Amino acid sequence: MNYKDNMIKFQDKLSIYACPDSKAIRLHNEDADFRTPFFRDTDRIIYSLSYTRYLDKTQVFSNNDNTNISKRIIHVQLVSKIARTIGRALNLNEDLIEAAALGHDLGHTPIGHVGEAILNKISLENNEGYFNHNIQSVRTLMSIENKGLGRNITVQVLDAIMCHNGEVALGIYEPREKTVDEFLEEYINSYKDKNIIKKMRPMTLEGCVVRVSDLIGYLGRDIEDAIRVGIIDKKDVPDTITNVLGNNNREIVNTIVMDIIKNSYNKNYIKISDNVYNAIKELKDFNYKYIYLKANTKEDLDIYEDMFRLLFNTYVNDIENSNLDSPIFKVYLNYKDEIYKENTSKRIVIDFIAGMTDDYFNLEYKRIINEI
Repeated sequence: MNYKDNMIKFQDKLSIYACPDSKAIRLHNEDADFRTPFFRDTDRIIYSLSYTRYLDKTQVFSNNDNTNISKRIIHVQLVSKIARTIGRALNLNEDLIEAAALGHDLGHTPIGHVGEAILNKISLENNEGYFNHNIQSVRTLMSIENKGLGRNITVQVLDAIMCHNGEVALGIYEPREKTVDEFLEEYINSYKDKNIIKKMRPMTLEGCVVRVSDLIGYLGRDIEDAIRVGIIDKKDVPDTITNVLGNNNREIVNTIVMDIIKNSYNKNYIKISDNVYNAIKELKDFNYKYIYLKANTKEDLDIYEDMFRLLFNTYVNDIENSNLDSPIFKVYLNYKDEIYKENTSKRIVIDFIAGMTDDYFNLEYKRIINEI
């Protein structure tokens, strides 16, 4: 056995329901190297500039000085570890799982889901379609990274990223076979039809694992972060939840992961038992009511919207008036291929803002305000 054989030695042990590397599809043909396709995707994702910016992107709580509060980078790493644990137990393709898990939030805006909602409003008002972070993650890897030429990530990984919607809890996750054209059709239609996101199903069982792991990755962790910032107290979580799932993040993760493994082993779907699923739904509702809706005040939300709108309008004006001293040129467009520059000025600005870290977003707002 040589080093190339070592890279594929687990392929013959995969479940019959797994997606083997032999089925990997890229949108553009390229020469292979000794790495397997999905393993190579992980490399391309973690070496991307977008991955680096996870370090300073909001998970739930923005502009918080507590260094123990989760940032987006922690979330994706937790999702990756949870998903790979489930994947290994079920004999699925861990390389596909890892690539999708680590790349699933690359399109997340600064200020988290609040920023996403604001940018969606701005995008619709400017005829650029719906903005969803999962779709922007795919766009990032297909059309923004690598000077706007994309990273040529496999369709299976892109699809798992596109369908990762962890905001929707399900009792069973079943993959749906797709052609490349069907994947691209879903991706394109997501800009036109807001209901497409809710209907999407991954094309692989690995994609299903990443999707449920996104949910597992934030449920308990967000509670612990909320306790740290003083929004809730541990005793506020109802007994109907803690009696089933546990009383801390470690117990919650372990309970759900073990439940999934037991109910999904040698199956062509990912299943959660009814009692665990009901507790998950109750916990998710609790989090929305007592954490997410209280993470930002009405005043905070109004300020953030004003900030997004000021940046958007400023950069669009800079592009249309060829203000070459603007950061939209100096740190962004000057490093893009001519193909990328064919996008509308508004789409380019949406991409630029979506890719910002919280710190850069705040600094740009202060710079623009000081220049007015």
